[in-house]
Order: sequence, then structure tokens, then C-alpha cells
Amino acid sequence: MTKWEYATIPLIIHATKQILDQWGDDGWELVQVFPGPNGTNPVAYLKREKQ
Repeated sequence: MTKWEYATIPLIIHATKQILDQWGDDGWELVQVFPGPNGTNPVAYLKREKQ
């Protein structure tokens, strides 16, 4: 059975692509993006297979 680990990261609007590319290079897959608690900066939820 596949086991997963998860990460939650804040996204900065002007650097979203760079942030997601960096996490993607480390093997993380974007699952969902939700508005942040203050309603401005979104929060990304990521997963990758546990090593």
C-alpha cells in the first residue's frame, strides 16, 4: 500500500510559480489550493510518496 506525506505551504501571489516549481522539483505534487485565513494569500496542499 502506498503511504503519503503531506505539506501545507503559503503562496505569495507574485512568486507562486517559483514556489510550486521548487516544491515540484523535490517530488511534491499539488493537490489543492485554498484561500488563506486572511482571505488574501492562498495556501497550497501538497503530497508525495513517503520514502
